[in-house]
Amino acid sequence: MIDFDAYVKYSRPGPRYTSYPTAPEFSDKFSYEDYLRELKNRDASRPLSLYLHLPFCRSACYFCGCNVIYTSKEDRKTRYMQYLQKELDLLAANLDTSAPVLQMHFGGGTPTFYGADQLDEIIKMIKAKFKNFSPEAEISCEIDPRFLTSEQLDVLISHGFNRVSYGVQDFDERVQKEIHRIQPYEITKNAVDMARAKSINSINMDLIYGLPYQTIESFKATLDKALTLSPDRLAVFNYAHVPWIKKSMRKFDEATLPSPKTKLEILKYTAEFFIKNGYKMIGMDHFAKPGDELFGALANGTLHRNFQGYTTKGGADLIGIGLTSIGEGQRYYAQNFKDMDEYEKALDSGILPYCKGIYLNEDDLIRKAVIMSLMSNFALNIKAVEAKFDIKFFEYFKDDLVELENLSEFVTVTPEKISVNETGTLIIRNIAMCFDAYLKKIPENLRRFSKTV
Repeated sequence: MIDFDAYVKYSRPGPRYTSYPTAPEFSDKFSYEDYLRELKNRDASRPLSLYLHLPFCRSACYFCGCNVIYTSKEDRKTRYMQYLQKELDLLAANLDTSAPVLQMHFGGGTPTFYGADQLDEIIKMIKAKFKNFSPEAEISCEIDPRFLTSEQLDVLISHGFNRVSYGVQDFDERVQKEIHRIQPYEITKNAVDMARAKSINSINMDLIYGLPYQTIESFKATLDKALTLSPDRLAVFNYAHVPWIKKSMRKFDEATLPSPKTKLEILKYTAEFFIKNGYKMIGMDHFAKPGDELFGALANGTLHRNFQGYTTKGGADLIGIGLTSIGEGQRYYAQNFKDMDEYEKALDSGILPYCKGIYLNEDDLIRKAVIMSLMSNFALNIKAVEAKFDIKFFEYFKDDLVELENLSEFVTVTPEKISVNETGTLIIRNIAMCFDAYLKKIPENLRRFSKTV
């Protein structure tokens, strides 16, 4: 049984750990030449994962923390496709693209803001350079149900897409109006039914709690409606209110945001609701049906976390394609420009649109292994870390383990293993923070992250 009263007092600013070191540590100290060297010298035995960022949306959703460009102009989309081709050409010149592709994900923005013919062309562009897609590849696309046609789904399926993720956030009309995303239940249901009819194997649905005007009763109604659609996975995110980063969030009257007590009640009800209705909790904010491969990966300790969330496709080098996308190699992270003019200028100059990144030193690699294992599997095999990195764990992390003792009600530490209990899974970010060497250098009042609760 989860002890929610113990949980609430640990709300503090902290990273979500889609990477370690986290994105604020990226800089141009890891140079363009360094990045090219990593691409050219990558371990040829490692498979690839591809992320493509399609940044355009027709209008702003005020809660959104993604890197998007709002437009209704068709020529902006076609121009972007031309630059994607330039980037793909340069990647192919600097990277062995013959390695098997285990995963490809289209994110945004609104990928389905592109028409069926345009999506077809974009996918063909990618596959012309990356020709070795594994038969077991996970190929997925984020979809706004308001902008989805049968023809678009047909194109995705024809190219092997086997997973779709529908953005919903909340079904309550008042909440939808406030966040500037009017999306009646019928639109979402139609999108789900369409995908099922076309034999899409896995449908994910994104919900967000902590939005303006949400109450425990209104969110209960949203969960009831979500359940009628029987998604295979659900991501139920804690709204990250970061108005100092995203200006659209300043449109919210902060007095309309649910109180920490209400958010706690929503979280408690959500976890109990999905578990009661046959789902299992995966990671810190995901639920999946027991037959889903995420649940199997959690059970055997092989769940992996990257910038696309939780995945079973670990051990692959992630190649970021498009504006603001982030790549991940064995010892580096690399991010493209966020500004379209800079992105285009680089490609017009015949260079990849690399902006900043970081090369991981030995300490980074060790801490990354620890943090990502805790974030993904709620456990750490201490002996495996000692063997891999030739360290004495309890000496190396002496100071970090002192900090971890403050969370001892959530964590069990033995000579062989760190295990997180059921309540601790909900503050896994706090637990991971104990091992973050960079975070310790930043006073808590200056940490520009969303709250962990």
